[in-house]
Amino acid sequence: MILGVLGSFLPILPGPPLSWVGLLLLYLTNAIPNNWLFLGITLAIALIVFALDYIIPALGTKKFGGSKYGVIGTTLGLIVAIIFPILGVFGIIVWPFVGAFIGEILNKSDSKTAAKAAFGSFLGFLTGTFIKFIVAVIYFGFFIKKFWEYKSDIFSF
Repeated sequence: MILGVLGSFLPILPGPPLSWVGLLLLYLTNAIPNNWLFLGITLAIALIVFALDYIIPALGTKKFGGSKYGVIGTTLGLIVAIIFPILGVFGIIVWPFVGAFIGEILNKSDSKTAAKAAFGSFLGFLTGTFIKFIVAVIYFGFFIKKFWEYKSDIFSF
């Protein structure tokens, strides 16, 4: 669960899916009754948020006047940040921004338009990170609630 919350900010760790695995492990214990509907819904939400994290920066680029080239640049920047985490945590912020900027420059946009589209990519990243963090914290809350409800059953041998 803690890795899930950290994964909301670290590009190497998939935050919401890791948080969901924490819920799954808790529900697989003998002390907690299985609730497959709950696990199915939370898995669907985790996967949707995981996918949106790669879509939202591109949408931010488009919303701030970016062209198809800027959207492609943002997506390529995200891929570069994941494959080559050169700048660490900041790479996931920098590379989509740089990708959108380069994409717009290649589209023959002026630097002001390119910077605006790149800023949209940055806002998209912040939005995606916020959504991932909220989901991970909610899942952590579910975990804590169920754990405390059944803690006497978990620790009795």
